[in-house]
Amino acid sequence: MNATNPEPSGTGIDRASTAPMYDQLRQLILDGIVRDGLQPGDPLPGEHRLCEQYGISRTVVRQALAQLEHEGAVERIKGKGTFVARPRTSESLVHTLVGLFDEVERRGGHVHSEVLRHELTEADAEVAAALEVEEGAPVVVLTRLRHVDGEAWSLSTTWMPREIGEPTLGADLRDSSLYALLADNGVVATHGVRSAEATVATHEQAMQLGVSAGSALLRLRSVSRDESEQPIEFFIAYHRGDRSRFEFRLSTDSSQGSLVHVS
Repeated sequence: MNATNPEPSGTGIDRASTAPMYDQLRQLILDGIVRDGLQPGDPLPGEHRLCEQYGISRTVVRQALAQLEHEGAVERIKGKGTFVARPRTSESLVHTLVGLFDEVERRGGHVHSEVLRHELTEADAEVAAALEVEEGAPVVVLTRLRHVDGEAWSLSTTWMPREIGEPTLGADLRDSSLYALLADNGVVATHGVRSAEATVATHEQAMQLGVSAGSALLRLRSVSRDESEQPIEFFIAYHRGDRSRFEFRLSTDSSQGSLVHVS
């Protein structure tokens, strides 16, 4: 197997085995990736080719590829094919107040933000309720397209009460942390509520994130407070569904959830 014309391991499907054929094919593909030293982004055989090579149905092939995709071993791109997936990196964005910049920096990566909007505006009903201010009250809005190691990962909009957000106006947030800037001004989040839900990309979101309209997105919604219970920020962030998933580590007395990104 090579990067331009890869082949799965050639041991074949054992029809006498009790193991399902799709699981056998799944293992053959994994063995081939390791054996031939394939790297993230390298192409893998298409469905038709796998059907011919192993004498199996397209249903079996699709089951195997779906399982591999679920496990994060391969990535399927409509109209392009199947590729070796990029490694996964856990992030604590769902269950802690850590921001994307700080989390990625901690694991040695780099976040670059394209600042799309950063100005004083009026709070609509949703923002007013989240920040516990009057509708129409002045708030600072910050919209950023976040890139991790050069790839678009998320589109986020943050709202802050005027007295908290005004010191950030004019600051260069392209390669720095908003939370660090707030902390420098004496504003520190101590607790809050963060939720996540599935949604799909609008045409505009798709264009910005480099996905197709209607693609799956993960929507994070968060309200952070300081030690005096004052809301200091409200944000909504859309993460690419092909780069994000939930992962929970469970024990009898506790559990921990995290957002896992496909790097």
